[in-house]
Amino acid sequence: MMRRLIVAVICGLGMVMAVANGSPSVITPAEHRRTPDQTFLTFPEWYLVHSPAEYAQYLATAQHPSAFPLFAHIGQFWQSYAAVNRELAPYPFNGGYHLMVMVIGTSTTVEYALKGAYEHTVGRLAEATRSGALVAEERFAGRYAQSYVDFIRVDPWYLYDFWGQLKQLWQDVPLRGPDLLRRWERRFALSSELLVKAGYGRLIKLGTQTIYDAPKPTTAVVLNKAPTADTKHPELVLLDAVRPDGSVLATVPRYEGFTTTSRWLAAQGVDFVEIAGNRGDVLVSLLVPTAWRPGSERLLFEQPLLTQPGRKRVAIAVPVAALAATLRQAAAQPGTVVVEHVYDF
Repeated sequence: MMRRLIVAVICGLGMVMAVANGSPSVITPAEHRRTPDQTFLTFPEWYLVHSPAEYAQYLATAQHPSAFPLFAHIGQFWQSYAAVNRELAPYPFNGGYHLMVMVIGTSTTVEYALKGAYEHTVGRLAEATRSGALVAEERFAGRYAQSYVDFIRVDPWYLYDFWGQLKQLWQDVPLRGPDLLRRWERRFALSSELLVKAGYGRLIKLGTQTIYDAPKPTTAVVLNKAPTADTKHPELVLLDAVRPDGSVLATVPRYEGFTTTSRWLAAQGVDFVEIAGNRGDVLVSLLVPTAWRPGSERLLFEQPLLTQPGRKRVAIAVPVAALAATLRQAAAQPGTVVVEHVYDF
């Protein structure tokens, strides 16, 4: 309750300052507003989706799982956190969100460090005994990694059914077959990971429910015009009648759904006026060739895609009003410029 009161006061002061400076007043109702620092603070959280996604893609194509650069991914997480922190100086300190980032960052650092040390020693030695093709446990690891990524794009990681995956490993993957040393080593590694994550996830779930309110699943946006109805996007809900200037207030999904819906709106020629009551910068990450350079977009940082030579991730800040145009520019370069995520507030 106290945190909601503080946020409401901050938003109210922002509206007063905007009116005093002659800026347009905020259209989004107070209950749908979120502070402008949120778009930056969400990147470290989402990096822990991007990293497992890169890992899942790597497992699906690589013959040597032990070569995945886990230690470098630790560095990229903390680099991104430092970079977005530089953008937060104008805003009040968001202690709750920083605490959450520190918890997930520290736990991921420990996980990746232990896993990296194991893979570079025991894992690599066992991998060397394999006769050729991936063993059944390695193929299972690839399916599990992709299933996990698909889940955390929508829901918190600690709700994932690690116990169910452990049961599948022991019930569905045959115990007999060639390359027994590698197979049992992988079975041990997978079982240990799933057991630890199941227990740790339960603790995080209890702590999260105690400290934080349940997040809203939608974001309110003001659009310059109403989009054409599409049965593929029933989540978009108009909250009010079309305004005299043609703009509309609507709600759209948050998280991964926000990126998908934003690209659909942009393709219709619809532009954003506000997102969660904000008209300033919104963070977008793109996957681009190494030689790519931003145009009018403000570059916050970039990271090489360590398993995709010649490609990199760039995090850019664009005004809310220019978001749709940026997405349309990316769509005009399919395969070259990929919109990885739009970080709603």
